[in-house]
Amino acid sequence: MNNNEKVPNHVAIIPDGNRRWAKVNGVRPWDGHAAGAKIIEGLTKKARDIGIKYISFWGSSEENMKKRSLKERNELIKIYEKYFTKLMSSDDIFDDKVCIKVLGKWREQLPKRLVNIIEDGLEKTKKHKKYYLTFFLSYSGDEEMLGAVKEIATSYNKGTKITKKIIKNHLLTKDLPAVDYLIRTGGEPHLSAGFMMWDIANAQLFFSNEYFPDFGDKKFEEAISEYVRRTRRLGA
Repeated sequence: MNNNEKVPNHVAIIPDGNRRWAKVNGVRPWDGHAAGAKIIEGLTKKARDIGIKYISFWGSSEENMKKRSLKERNELIKIYEKYFTKLMSSDDIFDDKVCIKVLGKWREQLPKRLVNIIEDGLEKTKKHKKYYLTFFLSYSGDEEMLGAVKEIATSYNKGTKITKKIIKNHLLTKDLPAVDYLIRTGGEPHLSAGFMMWDIANAQLFFSNEYFPDFGDKKFEEAISEYVRRTRRLGA
């Protein structure tokens, strides 16, 4: 891909299909999650190489950790611990000045040990300003919007004109720009739980038939090339 091409500023990815990939390949569900984590490692670096400043991943919804078996939840926690420990100590993150953000109710739902690992990484990278890597953990877009509405209702006087800026400033994503390109893997072309509903209002959508562990660098580049080929009219 040429450096002159107009790549999206913010790409959000819904990495669907880890468990189905595991079933097709005859392995345990958490092996699919582990394979997906490896793919995220590659995609984050590839995104920076292409020139994408912001990349966001939906890691889990509020319901994910509640509905899965205890064994799968425990194994998923281990994968998170391994992945975030490796990520937070990666030379690439510091050499490339990547700011890591984690949004959602992860502090309430995840074990203290994992919370501490994530908090440590957030603190170490908070002053980085070149690239931004965001994870949504224990996140619901519906709850995000509901929380913003409740905050606004109690923070402003009656008669105050509520603007788009005010709404944005009360979202978890207040520090992130609008999403230019939303990619969902797994072969099921739909949105879920209001994921980033305010921020994807004008996003281009790309649905891949690949399960996420098969959505490697080449497939990602193909998806970005598709974005570059499209013409944005925005109502014109």
